[in-house]
Amino acid sequence: MSVRKVIFGVNEFYHLYSRGNDRRKIFLTDNDYQRFTCSLYAANASEPIHLSDLHQWSSEVWEQKRLETLVDIGAYCLMSNHFHLLVREKKEGGITTFMQKLLTSYSSYFNLKHRRTGKLFEGPFQATHVDNDLHLQYLYAYIHLNPVKISNPEGWPDKIVQNVAAAKVFLDSYAYSSYHDYLGRPRQEKAILNPKAFPDYFTNDIDFKEFVADWMKYNE
Repeated sequence: MSVRKVIFGVNEFYHLYSRGNDRRKIFLTDNDYQRFTCSLYAANASEPIHLSDLHQWSSEVWEQKRLETLVDIGAYCLMSNHFHLLVREKKEGGITTFMQKLLTSYSSYFNLKHRRTGKLFEGPFQATHVDNDLHLQYLYAYIHLNPVKISNPEGWPDKIVQNVAAAKVFLDSYAYSSYHDYLGRPRQEKAILNPKAFPDYFTNDIDFKEFVADWMKYNE
């Protein structure tokens, strides 16, 4: 059994990530991405919110009131076979409870929909403690730039992105991350985030976009 080396602490920041078992895809359709995105909101609640109880879960979930959240989410990105989250532990055991609810709920949905059995994710989710400003700020670029791998697979993160203009266009069209929320675009998914729980690194949406664009060109 894998033993987690990171011990979670209240008010501390963490980079969480997990991928499909045997590197399999965990999102096969747009509906899968939407389901996981809705689960980020529903699982982050002290009182249960069951998507299966909602007639139109993709729209009705955002109307569900949460008395108390388990974690603060600062950023996220979903890729075909893995995902990344930037979170802050709000209460003791909050991250563990949130992730257990999130992964169990989505795995059940995925296996039922796609008629499969067995575990969907590769072991326990992974976690890295983010204990300094430089690392925390960098993660806003790293997490949101993950989709650039699709448009420029040889260029990120191992090399400088050769076609920055094309990468920017692709990033603007990629719907499955919190990138658009930091640009101030109106989306229901914005309810997933609580940026106020994180340092205010970006004064406005232009500042954020320029920060991410700079990281496209350089890999420190």
